[in-house]
Amino acid sequence: MSLAVQGLCFSRPSGRILSDVGFDLEPGQVLAVAGPNGVGKTTLIRLLMGLLPPCAGHVNLRGKEIPHYSRSALARLVAYVPQGMTGIFPMKVFDLVLLGRRPHLAWRPSRRDLERTAQALFQLGIEGLAERDAQRLSGGQLQKVLIARALAQDTPFLFLDEPTTSLDLRHQLEVMELLRGLARDKGAGVLASLHDVNMARRFADKVLLLDQGRTYGFGSPDEILNETSLREVYGVEVARLSGCGLTGFLPLRASV
Repeated sequence: MSLAVQGLCFSRPSGRILSDVGFDLEPGQVLAVAGPNGVGKTTLIRLLMGLLPPCAGHVNLRGKEIPHYSRSALARLVAYVPQGMTGIFPMKVFDLVLLGRRPHLAWRPSRRDLERTAQALFQLGIEGLAERDAQRLSGGQLQKVLIARALAQDTPFLFLDEPTTSLDLRHQLEVMELLRGLARDKGAGVLASLHDVNMARRFADKVLLLDQGRTYGFGSPDEILNETSLREVYGVEVARLSGCGLTGFLPLRASV
C-alpha cells in the first residue's frame, strides 16, 4: 500500500542529476523533500510521476512499477501539483478545479463531481474565486487553485512541488496544515518538496534531504535536520530555537 523508491538515477547530456536516491512513503505520512536549489527535487517528483524516464532504479507504487500503470490508472492514485504552472487556458476557477475530477468523469460531471469541486475550493478558502477567470489570478491565488484541483482528484497519494511558493506566511501555514490533516484524517500519503526546513520540521513525518543529487539522509525530521546537516548541505550556520513545544532553526550566516 506504499510508495517505495530504490536506486533512482537520472541523467541529462550535461551530466548526472540524481544518483541512487531511495526512500519510502506510507499512507498517513507527510514526506518533505528538502535540499538547496538545483539539487533535483523537481526532477525527482517528475520521475515519481513517470514524466521522465530514470536511467536506473525503481519506483514502486502499491506493488507495481510506475511504467506499468496507464496514465488514467495512475491519475486515480496520485494527484500532482507542479511548481510554477504556466499556460492556463481562459476558464473559470471552478472549471479549472473540476478538471481534477477527470479520472472519475463519465460523459458529463456528476453531482458528486460538482460537490467535490466545491468542497475543494472551500477547503482552500477560495470559494469566492469560483467565478473568476483563472488567467487573472495572482500567483498565490493560482497556487491554491492548483492545490484545490489536486484535492478534487480524490487520490490516496498527493505529490506537490513547492506547494507554498508565492504564498504569504498565513497561507503557507494553512496549506501545510491542510496537507497534514489529509494525511492524519484521510490516510493520504503526501510528498512535498519544501525550501523551508522549519516547515518541514514542523509538518513532516519524514524528511528526504538531497545533496548534490544524492540522498544525504532519510528519516524523521529530528534525525535529518540539525546544525550539522544544514551546514554541510546548505552551507549555512544556524542556531536551534525552542519554546512552546516547537523547535526550529535561525540562520546566522553562510558558512565558510
